[in-house]
Amino acid sequence: MSTHPKTLVLGATGGIGYAITNSLLARQWPVTILVRTRSKAAALFADNPLLTIAEGDAQDAAKVDSLAGSADFIIHAINYPYHQWFGRMESVTRHVIEAAKPRPDRTIAGRTLPGPATVVFPGNVYNFGNTSQPIRPDSRPAPCTRKGQLRVGLEAMLEQAADAGQCRVLTVRLPDFWGPNVLNEGIRPVFLGALTGKPMPWLLNADIPHQSVYTPDAGEVTVRLMEQQWTQRLTSPGDVAAYRVWNYGGTTLPSMRDWFSQITQLTGKPSSVRVYPRWLFSVLGLVNPVMREVKEMLYLYENTILLDDRATLAALPDFRPTPMDQALRDTLRWFAETQLN
Repeated sequence: MSTHPKTLVLGATGGIGYAITNSLLARQWPVTILVRTRSKAAALFADNPLLTIAEGDAQDAAKVDSLAGSADFIIHAINYPYHQWFGRMESVTRHVIEAAKPRPDRTIAGRTLPGPATVVFPGNVYNFGNTSQPIRPDSRPAPCTRKGQLRVGLEAMLEQAADAGQCRVLTVRLPDFWGPNVLNEGIRPVFLGALTGKPMPWLLNADIPHQSVYTPDAGEVTVRLMEQQWTQRLTSPGDVAAYRVWNYGGTTLPSMRDWFSQITQLTGKPSSVRVYPRWLFSVLGLVNPVMREVKEMLYLYENTILLDDRATLAALPDFRPTPMDQALRDTLRWFAETQLN
């Protein structure tokens, strides 16, 4: 029997879930992913005997519960468009907590390990509003938006469940992210613009420092933290924290304009940046529900919000982030191969 833990990934076809899944498979961990469209997942992931693709919806509590039956970790990387967050994010988080509760069929090397599964939750900076101080793992929430308040509520729900023994929780807090299979409207147009010579878009201010993380690095950090907890669970189960928050900030870019120039130096295309003004989101929000929700998040583009990740880097002394040049080349290659007609 494999000595590797079993993992269920929700949100495996999204940017962070995709990166975490790849890191897990690289370590030979058995992984089950729940996806709404099997063909989409099959196109993203190479054939791998350790990967099981299950088709269904994470809003289906019975489906999540059945797939999590023997899982030691549940990756909660589900994300919805902004205008669908309210209601859906809370309900899927409740399903994950329920699926993580202790059950007798979680075994490793033929023996039962007591206790619940660990929920791995990619967090973000929304909980802390427009703070000028670096965000520490123990920083107090101070959201300034509805979506920030929702994220605070989700993390409180997870922490309360962990305190009650219903699950363990590893929250890995991240800033903006980019990389292969990151297809949101903040990142996809940047790399497609760089490949085609079109202006690369950004919001409000492209000339201030901005913290951002390369998704394969975020996946690697997350899985290394999972490995540490798993080893501790096998050797000193009484020392495993029920709830733990880690930060990983990736790279603080001097400015987005400089970063865009780095990208176009690799493509050889003209370098131009199109900065969208604040008023545009008021106008678009009249007809587009996503743009209406983006409007309250614009403070993230007018200010530099930073995560303090010193504790994480100290806990992972052998981790080395991917060099920027290599990360950009790999991301451009992925977009060229999958997103250009």
